Amino acid sequence: MLDKLGGAFVKFLPYFDWGLMELWFQMYVFRPPSHHLGPHKAKECLPLALILRNRLKYALTYHEVVLILMQRHVLVDGKVRTDKTYLLGSWVHVVSIPKTNENFRMLFDTKGRFRLRSIRDEEAKFKLYKVRSVQFGKKGIPYLNTFDGRTIRYPDPLIKANDTIKLDLETYKITDFIKFDVGNVLMVTGGRNRGRVGVIKKRVKHEGSFETIHVQDMPSVMSLQPVLGTKPWVSLPKDKGIKLSIIEEAKKRRAATQTAATA
Repeated sequence: MLDKLGGAFVKFLPYFDWGLMELWFQMYVFRPPSHHLGPHKAKECLPLALILRNRLKYALTYHEVVLILMQRHVLVDGKVRTDKTYLLGSWVHVVSIPKTNENFRMLFDTKGRFRLRSIRDEEAKFKLYKVRSVQFGKKGIPYLNTFDGRTIRYPDPLIKANDTIKLDLETYKITDFIKFDVGNVLMVTGGRNRGRVGVIKKRVKHEGSFETIHVQDMPSVMSLQPVLGTKPWVSLPKDKGIKLSIIEEAKKRRAATQTAATA
């Protein structure tokens, strides 16, 4: 079932009603799967069935997705997932398929769309989390809350809200963290600028209200070291988080067309 060229094929007969056939395919074969409640918003996530069927092209039908998952071939963040409606949100989920030796990380492109970035085995062993809050529980035990509802006890005292931690998916322990300070690099995960990568230039705090962050675009991916440590922690999508203008995109398409014509 993990062969991308395999699948179920339908032999169409000339006397079939094509309108009814298209409706049948939309209702039963290519219907969007429902979803279960999880730590992320449903409108900001993709079900696991859509990832296997529409993005990775490992299945042609909804039924084939169920067969693949029931064979326990798909791992999400190091755990086997058999729920076809399991939601993958945010931008750091790691999807692994040991049968094909493939690993993917969920990221955003500069237009705010989900992209599956192929990664190596070493990079698939950790995951990045944004810290929502740091609090004290019963008996004065410190703990932190991440953006997806995970609770980690006894964190480093230097970790504060809005910082980024690096979590080992095998031991579930914090191996490193990055401060949310001026000069570091970040990726926007919400709003109209979702998916863009830039450097924090200024933080403006409004008393009793929200905080405004001024971010400047990065000229190249080689300058992404402050937020990602001494070397990049995660592999970025093809656009590297740099959003092009309409004119720049037109020039890029024109150059690609001319290169393909001359080749």
